[in-house]
Amino acid sequence: MDMKKRGIDAMWTDVKTIYRESWRFALSFPLLFLIPVLVEMAQHVVELQASMYFDLAGAKAAEGDPLRLWFGFAKTLAIGLPGYWFVRYLLLGDPARAVRIEWPAIGLFALVFAFAGAQSWWALFGPNLLAPLGLEGLAVDITSGVAQQVMMIYLTAWAVAWALGNARIGPLRSVAIMRGSFWYAIALLVAGFLPLMVPHYGLAIAAMKWAPVWLDWVLMIIDSLVVGFLALTMAGSAALAAGHAARRTDIDLAPPTENQFFRDAKIPLGSASK
Repeated sequence: MDMKKRGIDAMWTDVKTIYRESWRFALSFPLLFLIPVLVEMAQHVVELQASMYFDLAGAKAAEGDPLRLWFGFAKTLAIGLPGYWFVRYLLLGDPARAVRIEWPAIGLFALVFAFAGAQSWWALFGPNLLAPLGLEGLAVDITSGVAQQVMMIYLTAWAVAWALGNARIGPLRSVAIMRGSFWYAIALLVAGFLPLMVPHYGLAIAAMKWAPVWLDWVLMIIDSLVVGFLALTMAGSAALAAGHAARRTDIDLAPPTENQFFRDAKIPLGSASK
């Protein structure tokens, strides 16, 4: 019972840290925060010009618009980009250094970023590799989506470690690190995106069904800000989930030089900056 309570307390502490530090990061580094905000708003401009939020018929007509899809792809990239800085902001304990471009961290992060970007591109524009086998339909889409999310959870430690500049933790070692913390990671990731996904979709529905045309622009600006925070909370969830798993397995996510810093400063790896 005590162990269960400690787990819940740790989870609640991590959730509060994610949202608190997201606000601090956004206020301290507004240009980095605005990267996904501006790209999301650019997609909304395309959607508004296509009358996507005028009514349900307009939404269906604009849904497959090629320009909208390309902006959607750009948005997925923009959402992932602040993760480099925010992961380091949470785990390095030095905000000023966290937002610097450092080698090899930026190169390693670029590889992880490219991997995620390729997945996003394939989901939007790539062919269905299962179709020739006769595997199509909603059930297949859901199953493949769940499988992809499970894979990404097991690769969380890899993505976080490489953002910190630690090339010693690759995909296979990441699976070993995350294996005993799978459900904790799921709970933390859900807590990191669900509270913001509700207003994200709610604002779109409000613009489509109830709001007058002039108010659509206001709602989309608010939604773009929501997406900016969503980018941070998702990255923060991954960072703290990996930090929890690393502490559980007594493995350092940061490179050896950083591990010495944490030991000297007596800061546990995975704690948020204060």
